Amino acid sequence: MDLDAYPHPALAVDCVVFGLETDKSHETCLNVLLIERGLEPFAGAWALPGGFVHIDESLDEAARRELAEEAGLHDVFLEQLYTFGAPERDPRGRVVSVAYYALVRLSDHHVRAATDARQARWFPVSQRPDLAFDHRQIVDLAYQRLQAKVRYQPLGFELLPQKFTLSQLQRMYEHILERPLDKRNFRKKILGMDLLVALDEMQQGVAHRAARLYRFDEQRYNRLVQRGFNFEV
Repeated sequence: MDLDAYPHPALAVDCVVFGLETDKSHETCLNVLLIERGLEPFAGAWALPGGFVHIDESLDEAARRELAEEAGLHDVFLEQLYTFGAPERDPRGRVVSVAYYALVRLSDHHVRAATDARQARWFPVSQRPDLAFDHRQIVDLAYQRLQAKVRYQPLGFELLPQKFTLSQLQRMYEHILERPLDKRNFRKKILGMDLLVALDEMQQGVAHRAARLYRFDEQRYNRLVQRGFNFEV
């Protein structure tokens, strides 16, 4: 088969990066990382971090490289989302993009714009600006995927600090799922899974009664999964 006889679409990756922010009043907000484009098309517009795949790299390698180059992010949870291939999605020509979503702890990463990005900023998912290309559709699908998977996989712990309170954990789920959870039932269920390690540490610098801190036991979770354990919130 002569491949030169067929058109060669360009291949790109785009990354939806989510981060959870909690302010001083303990309000929780799920943010998405956007970059301001420095080049045409859509120069000056907000978009997802991403770019074209090099001929000698895998899709995962391209996604991680783009996150490092355009936003200064390294070593993040990353999962392939979907392939977007509408013929007119990119005014430069036929471009197929493989989208990923990533989850980060905001305290572990300092974002910075690089390469062809003018700046990188966090925006609340519900208050994001208009986006270039078909990136609004990509963000919407990534958020739907997160809402679905966070209920049956412990992905939410990728967004929380290493040490967290049960209230922080519940607020994270409530914000992502966009619905309130009964406090008593939630705590009974999450503690009954025996995946949290209670620490001999309490919250610091809070006006109210300090709560105990916990951490997620990933090794125990992996062992339980091998035995058929089902995580469900």
